[in-house]
Amino acid sequence: MNVTRVSEHIWSVHTWLVFPITVWLVKEEDGVTLVDAGIPKMAKGINNAIRSLGIGPLKRIVLTHGHSDHVGAVKRLLQEWPGVPVYAHRLEIPFATGEAPYPGRRKAAQYLPGGLPRPLPEGAGGRLEPIGGLNPYWTPGHAPGHVVYHHVQDDVLLAGDLFNAKRGRLRFPLFTFDKAQTLESSLIVRELKPAHMEVCHGGPVRRPADRLDDYLRAHARHAGAGAQA
Repeated sequence: MNVTRVSEHIWSVHTWLVFPITVWLVKEEDGVTLVDAGIPKMAKGINNAIRSLGIGPLKRIVLTHGHSDHVGAVKRLLQEWPGVPVYAHRLEIPFATGEAPYPGRRKAAQYLPGGLPRPLPEGAGGRLEPIGGLNPYWTPGHAPGHVVYHHVQDDVLLAGDLFNAKRGRLRFPLFTFDKAQTLESSLIVRELKPAHMEVCHGGPVRRPADRLDDYLRAHARHAGAGAQA
């Protein structure tokens, strides 16, 4: 398990299981926001990082989506930090808790206990409200309720599985049910223009908006008119 400082307020915790898996610790005024929870074996490393960095306690867990490699350590973390709230987009919760199968899958799978995840707070028109130091944005396609989190102060985008990345280049995420919608959602980097982007599976990307046009052209066969504009 490796811990890397990303910016003033953010650290990544990453491991390998066939492919890289990364989650993020965000230092807040009241403690730590954990973005995603990886796989079960990451719980110990996450706890150790929180304590060794002296940035605790864990105050909340926010999820980009509910796939097993993003929520696997939740149960073990809650044994150490009972009562910590877990948040996901309201559209993601039925799939993560096994009430319905993810699109493209025949059977439902329960990755989180029913009643555990809370919906991310929403304002007028369903716009997601800030949580901790993060601004969430709904970016469906890879999963129905996929969300990315922008840390405005550090200008870092924590993008989950909106992209994969390799050597600073954007790659298309694996196991994505709606490719056109994922490409539409990728336009968020053009809107936000973050200085730095982190993804779950792959390395960091500097100035991802500068790389977006090449990425869209490479996957144009899946894109709608808006994504190609």
